[in-house]
Amino acid sequence: MKLLICSDIHGDLSSAEFIINLFHTKGCDKLLLLGDVLYHGPRNDLPDGYNPKGVIELLNKEKDNILAVRGNCDTEVDQMVLDFPILADYAYLSLDGISVLATHGHKYSLSSPPPMKKGEILLCGHTHVVRCESFGEDNVYLNPGSVSIPKENTKKSYIVYENRAFTAYGFDGEIIFKKAF
Repeated sequence: MKLLICSDIHGDLSSAEFIINLFHTKGCDKLLLLGDVLYHGPRNDLPDGYNPKGVIELLNKEKDNILAVRGNCDTEVDQMVLDFPILADYAYLSLDGISVLATHGHKYSLSSPPPMKKGEILLCGHTHVVRCESFGEDNVYLNPGSVSIPKENTKKSYIVYENRAFTAYGFDGEIIFKKAF
């Protein structure tokens, strides 16, 4: 299984196009969206490529390739226009024997983790800051950052999961971190 993992598109068509192109050129099996797909939210400035209708059209063409969880800016109205489910608060994944709880990060996060077994991974977006950090009992927190509105002097970024490793990349192709299991 090869996953492309990203978060916080916030209606930015140019970033969504970059991610979809990357999904195909890297030969990924699924695209995992960690929430905040269409709306930019009241705390964020509009991304440069803000075009939620264009993002809807682009992502709906990929509906069979997308897994998604709900972000704090995602609503039932968004679900009405998207052809893939986005309203689950979390997804529990087993990737090559690795247990991963994928969520947006506004309910469950590093500061308020869900009950987790030893060695499980908490995969969140929401903060717009790419991170890899150990916590709990051999647990790992991973955050792909944001593809549209990076914060805290980080760059637009995403994660690729393949062969029991999570690798975070900037849009420039630079590896930010690699965590193997």
